[in-house]
Amino acid sequence: MATKAGKKGETTEIVRECTINLHKRLYNVSHKRHAIRAIKEIKTFAQKNMLTPVVKVDGELNKYIWSKGLRKVPVRVRVRMERKLAEDEDSAHKFYTMVTYVPVASFKNCKMLPANC
Repeated sequence: MATKAGKKGETTEIVRECTINLHKRLYNVSHKRHAIRAIKEIKTFAQKNMLTPVVKVDGELNKYIWSKGLRKVPVRVRVRMERKLAEDEDSAHKFYTMVTYVPVASFKNCKMLPANC
């Protein structure tokens, strides 16, 4: 059965930059799990948008999420998601997504940027 274009059969490398609202994703979560759940929510957001099951989070993004401690996670975070080819030939998946932190002064008028911007 053939896959339609734009579905899970994607074969190109893509770069997207977008803002993730962590506040609405952590609403009913215990305070002692905020930072842990925020990382998981960022990974699920990247999986859905980039169509890759393997997501890697950059160290700077991890430090930014944990910067205020376990309980007080930043409300929003601006990230750059890059779909890359897997270097390892033995890997089960052809692509993986690398999520990195993008520092911004204000989240006002931040749009989702498509590839190569």
